[in-house]
Order: sequence, then C-alpha cells, then structure tokens
Amino acid sequence: LKINPLIRLRRSRAERYSKPTQWTDFNSFIRRNRRRFLNRQRPLVVWFTGLSGSGKTTLSDSLNNTILQKGYFTKVFDGDVIRTGLNADLGFSDADRRENIRRTAEVAKMFCDSGLIVLCSF
Repeated sequence: LKINPLIRLRRSRAERYSKPTQWTDFNSFIRRNRRRFLNRQRPLVVWFTGLSGSGKTTLSDSLNNTILQKGYFTKVFDGDVIRTGLNADLGFSDADRRENIRRTAEVAKMFCDSGLIVLCSF
C-alpha cells in the first residue's frame, strides 16, 4: 500500500493553530449570527447626515421610538453628544471632522457586531 505524500489525512495541532487568522474570522462570523438569532433582529447602522439644524436628531429620535415600540434593541449616536465625550479633543477642521466620523463609525460597528440597530445623526 503506497500513500501519496501530497495527501495528508490529518494535520497536527500545531499546524491547525499556527495561523489563527484563518479561523478567528469564521468564529466571529458564528458569534455574529448567534447574536442575530438570539436578538431576533438584523443589526444595521443608519446614518443621518445634513446641515446643522436640519432635524437629523429629531428624525433619529422619532425612528428610535418607533423601533423600540416594535421590540427591537437600538442605540442612538448624536453628533453633539459624541463631541462632548468621546471626541472632546477634536475641533472642526477638515481633519478633525474626518476623525470624528471615523471614531464614531468604529464604535457604531462594535454595537452593530453586538446585534443592535445603530442610528447615527451627524
């Protein structure tokens, strides 16, 4: 009986876990789908953008109340509130505005990965 050396029937434990990036993404995919199943909702991020005083916060709060009445889990990020806490060190230059949105997008992604519906008004 001759076994082809190119065919390996079983990999050692060291070979299976030598590259964790190959399996951690799949595990996070399973965790996200499990949270989606447990929360019974599809997580997503909704962005409200526009000029100052155009009613973005009012609209997102109204949508938040409607979604909450239907029994879903939400999180609202308002630009003015975020600027007083997480982004208090940023100004209003173009670079600071980009950094403000980048930081908020990262936090919104974490909440979305947790299975929540995220409403961002900026």
